[in-house]
Parts: sequence; C-alpha cells; structure tokens
Amino acid sequence: MKVQCRWQPDYASASILAALRLEAAAVGRTGAVCVRRRIATPKGNYRATIEAFTALVSAIELQIGEIVPVGIGIPGTISPIRGLVKNANSTWLIGRPLQQDLETAFGRPTRLANDANCFALSEATDGAAVGMQTVFGVILGTGVGGGIAQGGRILLGANAIAGEWGHNPLPWPTPGEIPGPACYCGRSGCIETFLSGPALAADHRHGGRSLRAIEIATLTTRGDAECAASLGRYMDRLARGLASMINLIDPMRSWWGAVFRA
Repeated sequence: MKVQCRWQPDYASASILAALRLEAAAVGRTGAVCVRRRIATPKGNYRATIEAFTALVSAIELQIGEIVPVGIGIPGTISPIRGLVKNANSTWLIGRPLQQDLETAFGRPTRLANDANCFALSEATDGAAVGMQTVFGVILGTGVGGGIAQGGRILLGANAIAGEWGHNPLPWPTPGEIPGPACYCGRSGCIETFLSGPALAADHRHGGRSLRAIEIATLTTRGDAECAASLGRYMDRLARGLASMINLIDPMRSWWGAVFRA
C-alpha cells in the first residue's frame, strides 16, 4: 500500500549507517515513512561516508522541500568520555569524531545513537514489544548488536555499551569452537564471530562451498543438507548466546532483526 503524506513542519529524517548500506527516510509526525533512499556504504572510507550521508539527506530534503532534523543509528557508539566512535564493526569509524563531523557537514545539530538501541526502543514504543517493561533487542547482520529498553527508555550504561553482547565469548563452547575465529576487537571466539552474517558464510565455507548467508538460508528451505547443517550449527550457537543474555537480563520479550546480505 502506498503511503500518502502531507508534509508537516515537524517531520524528521531518520537514517541508518551500516557496513553494507546507508539508508535515510523522511518520517512524518504520525510515524509514516514518506520517502526512503538507500545507497551502498563507501566501505573503509571515512570521508566518503560523511559525504555520502550528506548527499543522501540533502536529496531527501530537496524532494520534500524542507530542511529537517536528522537522527542516525550507527554501529558501535559514541564514547561519553572522548566523543569518538568505539565498538563499531564498521572499523573505519572507530576513533573518529563522527557526530562532530556530521554536524559540520549538515550545518546543524545531529542526533546519533547505537543502531541496536534504536531498534529496541522502537519495538518497545510501538512495535512487537509495546507495553513490555524489559525488552532485549538484537541485531544480527554484518555484525551482532544488542540494546535494552527498560520502562520505555534505553538502558545506556556508564560507557554506553549496555546490551552489547556481540563481544562476549560464545557460551558453552564445544571443543571445535575453541579458541574460535579471530575478531576485529583483538580477541577470539566473540559471539559476533559466530553469529554475524559473514560468520555464517565463513562457517559454511569450511564445508567446501562459498555462499552468502542469505543463500544458505534460502537453500536450506529447498532441502539442501549441507546448508541445513550450517544453519543448524548457527541456530544452536544463537540459542546459547541468547540463553546467557536472558539469564542475565530476564526480559519480558526478546526480539531480533536479521539482515543477512553478507
């Protein structure tokens, strides 16, 4: 169904920065997405990422004829001490003053927040977990992230990393999972190295075929035994990882979104 929008002075641009794509949308005061644009992320190039985001939002503003407030969900988070990006699987952002540079590029204040926190709060506000007191939101994609919504507000934590389970070690590892794949954080065996889309693809490659995560999932539904075995290992690891977080947080609802293009 096509959404019909009447532009109001209080709509905003909501954007997402991910390892594979940049996406921006104009959102009306009712929550309707009126315009959406998506482009490939200039992977590995910080300056090009800033320029691409500026161009993306500017194109939407040109289309709607208004300059709007901008909020962006990012991988990782902004250090509350240094004001620089940390814990991002889009590693070219790490140690950079992303918020400051985006505000300079846009010429106005810009809100940045962790993408998994945005997801958890969105579901708790008007999505699948509406009315739930404690919600654990999980993103499974190029990386693995998590956010906790408590009483309709994000639990941020002293270092802005509450809910970030991706760099915990995989719980109850089997002998074949030790020490685990190397992680960009400098350790081995992080949950992200088992449960991201690229991790699923890498695990399957050990069986001899090179497939993307989405292809593995699709072929599993068509009866491919090797893909089903790879996805079975993945689901077992996902269950162990989520069980450890559920034991810790005891949420009323755990909700996850998977975007497997890798």
